[in-house]
Amino acid sequence: MLKSTLAAALLLIASAQSPAVAADRTRLDEIRERLQNANRWRDHVMVVAHRGGGMAGDRNRHPEDSIAGVVHSIGLGVEMVELDVQQSSDGEFVIFHDSWLDRSSTCTGELAKRTLAELRQCRLVIAGTRQPTAEAIPTLKEMLAVTRDRVFVNIDNKLDIDALPAIIAVARDMGMADQIVVKRNLWSAEKITEMAGLLDRSGGGAIFMPIIADDAVRDAQFLEAATSAFSADAVELIAWHEGGAPMTRDGGPLFGARARAVAARGDWHLWVNTYAIVNKPAGMLSGGRGDQLATAASMPGEAYGFWVEHGATIIQTDEPETAIGWLADNGYRVPYSDASAMRQAALDLPPQD
Repeated sequence: MLKSTLAAALLLIASAQSPAVAADRTRLDEIRERLQNANRWRDHVMVVAHRGGGMAGDRNRHPEDSIAGVVHSIGLGVEMVELDVQQSSDGEFVIFHDSWLDRSSTCTGELAKRTLAELRQCRLVIAGTRQPTAEAIPTLKEMLAVTRDRVFVNIDNKLDIDALPAIIAVARDMGMADQIVVKRNLWSAEKITEMAGLLDRSGGGAIFMPIIADDAVRDAQFLEAATSAFSADAVELIAWHEGGAPMTRDGGPLFGARARAVAARGDWHLWVNTYAIVNKPAGMLSGGRGDQLATAASMPGEAYGFWVEHGATIIQTDEPETAIGWLADNGYRVPYSDASAMRQAALDLPPQD
């Protein structure tokens, strides 16, 4: 009730603004309005670029977790980029997926044993081909400077959960705490209480999103408890899929009618992950209906279309270009305002590699 009343008040204030003030809105302001008002925007599906983006047509174009990939994703029109946070031996937060440097850079060994200066000597490589690029491992601060007022950042904390307050503090010091989304897997009342306490110690400001998986939670009542505890704008819902099993036909319990009713009542987005996990069955997080089905099998409707029809209004994908193209072609993307688009086009983004 409080959330809907506040949204209505903000809408009245926005409608009373002069055209000049409205024109000063950034694209992030428009994305925020759609994120915070799920029921009003269920005809628009937002796209999150997994590991910053950089993949297209089942081929890696940019390194994962790279500034080049993030810049490319911003240009495509994604609403959010997902970035992985690690920490150097001298305490600097950096953006890199693995705890070991070997797979995604020109260096070897454990990342946590290298100083930031040493990590600066490592160059990111393109997955698959291992083609080296000119880009060094970026810091969290550098990445936030690129995304500021352009897109939200979904933080995947690869460290102990106790590192989260310090990660949020980096964004807060840059005046960007409300531009990051932090998350954690919840499956019990104890986990909800624990996470609430951690967020209190963090000093607030960041957006929190529960992760809920259907191997641990199958009751829509828990969805209601978890979302109301945090006034969540979205929930990352995992529809697990075992290798060799048929693709899901109904989306599982977290995308069923009861779960969708809870989402509507709480005014939050159902978020699905269609990206692949290395050396795991295709579509492992999305009932078998993932990016490989959309690209390699050329059946995007059986992946993105299926989840949209089962209530998903946020899709996290390795294939942001493919997802946005299909969603737009099929009427699931509502254009942003011309003024906002012009402002976005004028932003001085860093050059790509």
